[in-house]
Amino acid sequence: MIRQYLHDGWQLTATTDEVPDNVRGRTVPATVPGSTHLDLLASGLITDPFLDRAEAELTWTHRADWRYRTTFLASTSTNGRADLVFEGLDTVAAVELNGHLLGETANMHRSHRFDVRELLVDGCNDLAVAFSSALAHAEKVEAALGQRAHVNAHPFNMIRKMACSFGWDWGPDLQTAGIWRPVRLERWHTARFAEVRPVVTVTGSTGRVEVHATVEWDRQEDLTLRIAVGDRDCTVLVPAGQTTVTARLDVPYPDLWWPVGHGAQPLHDLSVTLHGSSELLDSYDKRIGFRTITVDTTPDEIGTPFTVVVNDKPLFVKGANWIPDDHFLTRITRDRLARRVDQAVAAHVNLLRVWGGGIYESDDFYDVCDERGVLVWQDFPLACAAYPEEEPLRGELEAEARENVVRLMPHASLALWNGGNENLWGFADWGWPEQLDGRTWGLGHYEDLLPSIVAELDPTRFYCPGSPYGGPHPNSADHGTRHEWQVWNQVGYPHYRDHVPRFCSEFGFQGPPTWSTLTRWVHDQPLTPTSPGFLAHQKADDGDAKLARGLGGRVPARFEDWHWATQLTQARAVGFGIEHFRSWWPRTAGAVVWQLNDCWPVTSWAAIDSEERVKPLWYGLRHAFAPRLLTFQPRDGRLVLVAVNDHDEPWDAHVTLDRQTFRGVTLHLTRLRRTVPPRSVLTLELDEALLTPANEDAEVVVATTAEARAIHAFTDDPACDPAPLAAQAEAVRGGYEVEVRCDSFARDVAILADRVAPDAVVDDMLLTMLAGETHVFHIRTDAAVDPAAFTGPLVLRCANDLRAVPRAD
Repeated sequence: MIRQYLHDGWQLTATTDEVPDNVRGRTVPATVPGSTHLDLLASGLITDPFLDRAEAELTWTHRADWRYRTTFLASTSTNGRADLVFEGLDTVAAVELNGHLLGETANMHRSHRFDVRELLVDGCNDLAVAFSSALAHAEKVEAALGQRAHVNAHPFNMIRKMACSFGWDWGPDLQTAGIWRPVRLERWHTARFAEVRPVVTVTGSTGRVEVHATVEWDRQEDLTLRIAVGDRDCTVLVPAGQTTVTARLDVPYPDLWWPVGHGAQPLHDLSVTLHGSSELLDSYDKRIGFRTITVDTTPDEIGTPFTVVVNDKPLFVKGANWIPDDHFLTRITRDRLARRVDQAVAAHVNLLRVWGGGIYESDDFYDVCDERGVLVWQDFPLACAAYPEEEPLRGELEAEARENVVRLMPHASLALWNGGNENLWGFADWGWPEQLDGRTWGLGHYEDLLPSIVAELDPTRFYCPGSPYGGPHPNSADHGTRHEWQVWNQVGYPHYRDHVPRFCSEFGFQGPPTWSTLTRWVHDQPLTPTSPGFLAHQKADDGDAKLARGLGGRVPARFEDWHWATQLTQARAVGFGIEHFRSWWPRTAGAVVWQLNDCWPVTSWAAIDSEERVKPLWYGLRHAFAPRLLTFQPRDGRLVLVAVNDHDEPWDAHVTLDRQTFRGVTLHLTRLRRTVPPRSVLTLELDEALLTPANEDAEVVVATTAEARAIHAFTDDPACDPAPLAAQAEAVRGGYEVEVRCDSFARDVAILADRVAPDAVVDDMLLTMLAGETHVFHIRTDAAVDPAAFTGPLVLRCANDLRAVPRAD
């Protein structure tokens, strides 16, 4: 097998007249893999789409058609096949070689292979790809099949393209086009692997790899197939013309692969090779992990659980939803993915859900998750819409699903397949039946097509028809998975406690990006929550009003205070929800926050913004997902202390319980010693004296162990000292240290270090400090600045200081 990648020399031309004058008739260099927006940007023909209100200036691209063209050298003298392979075309494309039409495509989620041996010429070959408007194509399909309900402005459900390419409530409406994954010329003879599926199982102390290979033939002769894992191998005969072959290899006593926080992640090299009489014809190499993963949905006295079980061990899922890490997908590198997953792991996340409005991620993403022990919940790309079950969409969905199930199934991190996002819920609650008037909406995909493909190709993995899903209503608290969006959309975050879900696979609260990210991309003067550029980067329906509600309606007049207050509320809200969910383990078996990451600079639900900077929410996740957690929770009308132990070892917890004033005067003190069993939750009753304040506006209850602390304030917004902190900073190797001293109870102490230097990162944030305490914050940065800048009033912050700022109301 000889592979010649065809990534050089491409040029791009607009082929419609309805484009700006500076683009019409221009041919510019094109990067492959890439996209039209990035090529126009590199040539200086458009403003960066993320900047200020530039997105609105680019709506003309929605209707534009394009032509990519290059030439490459080839020879016709080689025997055997020559295949032109496109791993990804975005999206409606016609491929031509030397003036001959090879085929037309309309699905960015699959690859395409063309036999071109009769079309190649010796020397220079001309290759062209013409892209038509994806929006125009979707509208044409919609006209033929009939309208189906969807969110957003465009019929993204009528084309197999990344749904959020058409805009989302956190993403821009920048409809990409281009050759977005590699393209190559493959030369081969005799036979090649058309498909390789390694089914990895563990029974007792024995691991088994069962390789199912599909062979494509050019010239028939007897072949051999060899599989090897480490120093063990086996060989089977492939008779001439046989298109399928199975080989099995047992591996005694393999080291098991575990999710992060539960064990190690050993990976084993799997090699599958196809041999002719005297040479190697094709090869397939993957890293695999031996483990079992399923989801326990056995009905119980409450309803239907949804508990992930790895190697027969139930675990609480500490998860985050994942969206494409850049709207322009070809800018996402393996290193960037590794940084993002490392940030997730550092926040104690053990599962990422690849959400159904995005893509099947690159192999790099799943490789990184394999290495870090991060489980992957994989949605099929179907989200928030009624999807037709007729052609041409059904055939395209089947083709992409088959290809991607086979591609992703070798990964040890892949935990489950999910039919789609909120589509079952949409049919139940969003008025779809009346709109559909009997037309198909996707149920056949979720209950027939997709589960049958998973059962056939990836039989060891769990399949769920959708998220949310379970019980008589798809968003039931007592059955399966639940999405909790009432908190963000309608009520305050204390209402997370209104439900005890079996598994919460979406919940979240908005907040703006970090200061450095925001001010790099939005330049309004003045910058306010309602200034035009800022609003262009707020895509949620009535988003700013919901942020104001989260602030109790008391919106700070100064934007810097609003920015801090909304970021803080985001972190508090999500942390509050996580602690509630974790306190109910094993009844509640998972919390998957919306969302980990961003695809552009935007006010959103993300914990990490598009410049890779962590928001206060990220620190909130790290605290709330900590392996050992203390949290005050209501039970039967009374406050209790819940100790959560997510370790394999018992937690011998020496708990000090102290009701004290904001000035640190102890009013009641008690001590407990309890052992919390491994991977379990223990509820501790509290003395009445701890729960009965003399002055509820000036007292707190503090629960402390060597590893965790929880603090309960008797009112939602106690009258804390507005200036409780004093600080000094000094330069140290690699950055700065800031020593903060607390004279009175201080809530959620933070250093917003990127306000001083864009690369500055503080080691911790959102610490609640008691009177008399001192804490040293460590700041990592390459910048040379006055250390005192890190103690300034807009940098060193806590919740207390918001009481003193002027309100816009």
